[in-house]
Amino acid sequence: MAVYRVCVTTGSYLKAGTLDNISVTLVGTCGESPKQLLDRVGRDFATGAVQKYKVRCSGELGELLLLRLHKERYAFFPKDPWYCSHICVTAPDGTVSHFPCYQWIEGFCTTELRPGTAKTICQDSLPLLLDHRQRELQARQDCYRWKIYAPGFPGMVDVSSFQEMESDKKFALTKTAACPADQGESSGNRYLPGFPMKVDIPSLLHMEPNIRYSATKTASLIFNALPASIGMKLRGLLDRKGSWKKLDHLRNIFWCHKTFAIDYVTEHWCEDNFFGYQYLNGVNPVMLRCLSSLPSKLPVTNDMVAPFLGPDTCLQTELERRNVFLADYWILADAPVHCLNGHQQYVAAPLCLLWLTPQGALMPLAIQLTQTPGPESPIFLPSDCEWDWLLAKTWVRNAEFLVHENNTHFLCTHLLCEAFAMATLRQLPLCHPVYKLLLPHTRYTLQVNTIARATLLNPDGLVDKVTSIGRQGLLYLMSTGLAHFTYTNFCLPDSLRDRGVLDIPNYHYRDDGLKIWAAIECFVSEIVGYYYPRDESVQQDSELQAWVGEIFAQAFLSRASSGFPSRLCTPGELVKFLTAIIFNCSAQHAAVNSGQHDFGAWMPNAPSSMRQPPPQAKGATTLESYLDTLPEVNTTCNNLLLFWLVSQEPKDQRPLGTYPDEHFTEEIPRQSIAAFQCRLAQISRDIRERNQSLALPYTYLDPPLIENSVSI
Repeated sequence: MAVYRVCVTTGSYLKAGTLDNISVTLVGTCGESPKQLLDRVGRDFATGAVQKYKVRCSGELGELLLLRLHKERYAFFPKDPWYCSHICVTAPDGTVSHFPCYQWIEGFCTTELRPGTAKTICQDSLPLLLDHRQRELQARQDCYRWKIYAPGFPGMVDVSSFQEMESDKKFALTKTAACPADQGESSGNRYLPGFPMKVDIPSLLHMEPNIRYSATKTASLIFNALPASIGMKLRGLLDRKGSWKKLDHLRNIFWCHKTFAIDYVTEHWCEDNFFGYQYLNGVNPVMLRCLSSLPSKLPVTNDMVAPFLGPDTCLQTELERRNVFLADYWILADAPVHCLNGHQQYVAAPLCLLWLTPQGALMPLAIQLTQTPGPESPIFLPSDCEWDWLLAKTWVRNAEFLVHENNTHFLCTHLLCEAFAMATLRQLPLCHPVYKLLLPHTRYTLQVNTIARATLLNPDGLVDKVTSIGRQGLLYLMSTGLAHFTYTNFCLPDSLRDRGVLDIPNYHYRDDGLKIWAAIECFVSEIVGYYYPRDESVQQDSELQAWVGEIFAQAFLSRASSGFPSRLCTPGELVKFLTAIIFNCSAQHAAVNSGQHDFGAWMPNAPSSMRQPPPQAKGATTLESYLDTLPEVNTTCNNLLLFWLVSQEPKDQRPLGTYPDEHFTEEIPRQSIAAFQCRLAQISRDIRERNQSLALPYTYLDPPLIENSVSI
């Protein structure tokens, strides 16, 4: 008689325990144990419980290959979900095998777990294990299906498949992990009083449980939104149409939700120095490109800008010194426009020329509001009258809002990261090292994007209520943006080098981002080096190749000109691709998301729409006409509520490098995780020390403030 000791850990999340019967079967190279009910005196599998049992076999089973968890009805009770964290099995000879689970198990089913040692398909030779990999992936592919949201968009999750799977009893054959979460009860459809949209949380009752928002995160999201939305509703701001009467009235929108950054932006928003600063450290720090010559569509002359450059230089000299930069919003030239409150809105496609001064400040030199020069497209200069110049800069800020929200933020982080999550779930089994590496960086991404599509992007959703281009413009911008997006854009060091901005001083986004990129790259290099020692180990991993191929097809629509890989041939290529994915799922999203309320709460700094056409002549702008160009009161407040909500990371956070679910059980990967956490801690100390001397601290890439994944 051989006795195996089994230790089962139930998650500590809300309602993680179960009343259902749990049995186990151990499968080894020399046989399998009888199915044995895990039952002790008192309640088993309570929330947070760690319980030990004995499984008796007629003989030793050899090396353990699988552990089957059987979840069955207890008495007359209805099925009761269970969050199983992990299971540890000690063999008669003292050998310990860890079986990570970290998933919700619903219904009555059998779940098969493998030991925690990560293995590629090349390292499995037993038919039993190869069959397990195949069945696991087939079940995932049946559950997580691709869907096309709009032509030219990355593929997205088809949530209707969850409803079908829920009614399909056969789905219980093999359930595998997705994104572990503190689930608790389903929160259902919520309507926040005063909020400008239905917030469907956890968005569609039929979301697969392992990707659904946790009860903690759901409640936090609602309570973040309630005070601001109710306050605006009671003051009538969400329903009030018409222009703002005074700029100062904007100060009172978020009178109780001020931050130091909001106050700083409110005081400095109209200054040229701060206008330039935002290209480096605002929410869209990826627009600038260094020029060696001016494009023909922007006919700025030396005489125009000489007064601002000073007597000791000229425009050509500054171009040669690589001190002249361009922000080009060409993508807006053909964007559809929209009506708000029954009135036509307008959009511009500006060209903004900036100069790096000897003092290290980035200053606007000239602004043209169209892509076609001519008499009806004047070039605005800092020497123009105050309101003309301010209006020109505000048009640029409106273009910044549109490009940032639609492309830099939602397309390049949310939608692409959803495609990465989908391919990971569909093509890599739980035991695959790349699955274990990427899983924490996909947490909640499918859920938050489903909420966004159901509330923001849907017809008559918030995008249609607050932006000058509406939903049709959004579809145009994102499809056009993806068609021009490249692997160089995706990889931070390559993007900075390509744009010629490696030497601009005070570019905190670049400096902090490169440090985090290097830390991620070092971590990924150690993991990849451990599991993929040779080129052949990458090339022969059919699951890995299917994964990268599906990303190429679904995220980048098989566009060869994008430069994204459709196949990986070396460990170095794999390291770069994984580093870029993790960086964009975590740090890049933090950089372009977390500051939205800080930089947008003062509405003229980030107007979502413009109600008058771009000026075709100088000298006509006044305070009154400026206010009549800005968004109306209700449009402003609806948009600022969204800024507030998405900038307040709900509870149940997992900062970058935090991996409480121990999917890697081998010592070397665990050491790599610890070293990664130490590097991030040092980066955080450096950032906080630097910020002490800054007038406006740059905090968005401080590692403890970066979420592991796109989750809000």
